[in-house]
Amino acid sequence: MNALSIQLVDGLRAGLITHGVPIVIILVLVILARTLSPIVFGHIIRRMVPRGHFHSAAAERQREDTLIRITVGTLNVLVYIVAALMLLAEVGVNIAPFLAAAGVAGLAIGFGAQYLIRDVVAGIFIILENQYRVGDVICLDGTCGLVEDISIRMVTLRDLDGTVHHVPHGTVSKTSNLSKDYARVNLDIGVAYSADLEEVIRVVNETGAALASDTAWGKDVVKPIQFERVEDFADSAIIVKILGETKPLRQWAVAGEYRKRLKVAFDTAGIEIPFPQRVVHTPTP
Repeated sequence: MNALSIQLVDGLRAGLITHGVPIVIILVLVILARTLSPIVFGHIIRRMVPRGHFHSAAAERQREDTLIRITVGTLNVLVYIVAALMLLAEVGVNIAPFLAAAGVAGLAIGFGAQYLIRDVVAGIFIILENQYRVGDVICLDGTCGLVEDISIRMVTLRDLDGTVHHVPHGTVSKTSNLSKDYARVNLDIGVAYSADLEEVIRVVNETGAALASDTAWGKDVVKPIQFERVEDFADSAIIVKILGETKPLRQWAVAGEYRKRLKVAFDTAGIEIPFPQRVVHTPTP
């Protein structure tokens, strides 16, 4: 081996000793931070987040999972940025211009990214106030769906057609949560004017009580579905209001099963569910 080869090998060995070990340490720390941050912050958040008095264990876990996801995601971005700067500095790149450029760019972006800042601030308050969580069904200004993901900037919804909607937090003026704490079955059923209202009330309440005591459906019912009041006198029917409470996200399935059972019960009791009728008078010649 000639002198030049020996010099190159010695230079490479010195470079590896000088820079290789710190680079490996930085990469190992990045991997550890990404691996351990969900565990560490998950433990901290589940211990420190106060529990709502009226929230179920499942609802609280949804809230905690959302906070963990956002916290870990934000931390990972910061770790990658810091690690990239440290690696550049380690290989001899002067990062001072990058930091200065980042400061100028940050100032320019601050003026131009007002909507982004608005989205981020709104997202922070949404998470802190526990307005909705991953797994909830919500409506945002008329756009409804299942919350599949929440970032610090926007929420991702999937509607019944499977369409995915990405809604920035700052654009929302009204949020409706359809699955927080409990849900309600709210039905308006029409019966004929000739029907005995006391019999209608009995059948409605008995059907609701039977559904609540059913082994398959009872676990989803919080308050049995029952007659509430006479809601209206329509053209062809008396409208009765029927209400009940269910576990979150189960109101639609329970309401569908109740409608099916109520139709059978009305047929058995001889109670008519009328449809619009029109009388046509034909003039005699």
